[in-house]
Amino acid sequence: MIEAVMLWNEPNNKSHWDFPDCDPEWRIFSNMTILAAHAVRAENRHLPRVLGGISPIDPLFIVRMQEQGVIAAVDAVAVHGFPLDWNNWMIDEWPDKLAEIRAVTDLPLWVSEVGISTFGAYEVQDFGLRRTAELLRGRAERIHWYSLYDLPRAWPATTRHREAEGSSYYRHFHMGLLREDGSPKPAAARFSDLTPELGICQWFHFEDPRLEDAVRWLRRLGVKYLRTGLSWADSLRPNALDWFDRQMRALEEFSVTLTFCFTPESRGVRPHHTSPPVNVEEFAAFCADMTRRYAAHT
Repeated sequence: MIEAVMLWNEPNNKSHWDFPDCDPEWRIFSNMTILAAHAVRAENRHLPRVLGGISPIDPLFIVRMQEQGVIAAVDAVAVHGFPLDWNNWMIDEWPDKLAEIRAVTDLPLWVSEVGISTFGAYEVQDFGLRRTAELLRGRAERIHWYSLYDLPRAWPATTRHREAEGSSYYRHFHMGLLREDGSPKPAAARFSDLTPELGICQWFHFEDPRLEDAVRWLRRLGVKYLRTGLSWADSLRPNALDWFDRQMRALEEFSVTLTFCFTPESRGVRPHHTSPPVNVEEFAAFCADMTRRYAAHT
């Protein structure tokens, strides 16, 4: 079941939206998101629309979105936080970070990605999961833990500067409750004690061979809420709809937040998935098509 759609991912992070070069004031992003939100509403007037989770957590960005009409077009806002890996604040500051966003909007607040890597030690993730649950449960309408699987080392992380980021880059490959080979880390046993209140965010690559095993693990862990995505860029690949259909059939038993994002190289101001599209109406059309196909009657 599609629980909600999310419009883009981390728009205030240069690894996911090309600012300041292509869109210094997020005007293109705002126009695109408003059109997409209206397109989704036209297909399903009951389906919640969530503004893509922001990273860093920045109330001024939400204020900008309010001034540019985006907040009026969505039903919830979301944040991402990784205080033990990438953020310059401590894990115990989570309540304060949420309060900063609640101070500037009355919309429901989701934490659509929060996670702790095992880059340094398995024990760090185990502690971080327990403490995160203590700090966030009851304070956010939805919590998605990032992620189920480690990113395979043969796949690049979706970040702009890659190895130039030093150890920050390599932490991307250690965020899972499961190792690359599918074996569980110590925190996986704890996670099942925190479901269904905690959900999972797991991105599936095009024709991802982990899909069926992922479904088995989600069941085993007692997961109800799942966040994943359908890539506009992938939609132009051969057999894209066959893959999208297979993915969505496999995930039917979960309450899915479906994220729409990533610009096809051929449609961008620049040939990169972070680029604003030349024609924002094309992204809105993609969102409408996917909503009609997978969430028209939910």
